[in-house]
Amino acid sequence: MGEAIVAAVLEKNLAAPADICVSDISGSRREYLEKQYGVAVAANNREAVDDRDVIVLAVKPQNLTEVLSDLKGSIKPAQLVLSIVAGVKIGAISQGSGHGSIVRCMPNTPAQIGFGMSAWTATAGVTAAQKEQSTAILGAMGKEIYFEDEKCIDMATAVSGSGPAYCFMFAEALVDAAVNIGLPREKAVEMVSQTLLGSAQLMGQSGKPPAELRRNVTSRGGTTESALKVFDEGGFARLVEDAVKAAYRRAKELGE
Repeated sequence: MGEAIVAAVLEKNLAAPADICVSDISGSRREYLEKQYGVAVAANNREAVDDRDVIVLAVKPQNLTEVLSDLKGSIKPAQLVLSIVAGVKIGAISQGSGHGSIVRCMPNTPAQIGFGMSAWTATAGVTAAQKEQSTAILGAMGKEIYFEDEKCIDMATAVSGSGPAYCFMFAEALVDAAVNIGLPREKAVEMVSQTLLGSAQLMGQSGKPPAELRRNVTSRGGTTESALKVFDEGGFARLVEDAVKAAYRRAKELGE
């Protein structure tokens, strides 16, 4: 996801390659990023953040404590820390870094192709200009939504953060069902992919709620009604709600 941010920022001309420095423990990874994007690279975190306006934390949760300890004392008051580390609350980031201007964000994997959904919040120390910077960076990867209350980030994690996996699981099941009734798998994958893409675009552009769009495609006594009846009898809506609640509980647990 860190690479997705770099790629989006460069593609939208929000920064020049020379303005970006990436730190990574892997030498081969640093070499790849330098060659692919023309950015500066560093093996030392302190060197990477020196004189940068925005510091992006894009590491695994289990590695964050070490990174913050390394950076503590080297982050200047005017710098913005933007964290995309899953489950880690602002309080932990602030305490670990000794810094107060923090944005916490939950992006999702479609950000890699510019169709992401990023939910974010900020501390009181984040200036209006820094919020504009955050909006531009996250918006470069797709859409972004700001929340005043940090607890909404865990909720967003359960919906949009994990949401792509829900879509892929449904797509996988729909492809298998298509194959089971006789369609070739290659053609089934193409049909399902385009159907989901088209449906998402229609929902996004029509301005109509999902329930209305569902009713519009459901004729009484028709094929769609027969299929939806099976979903209803199987408790589809309840199952989705239970899944989202399970993800939400886990998101909160990760932040404890």
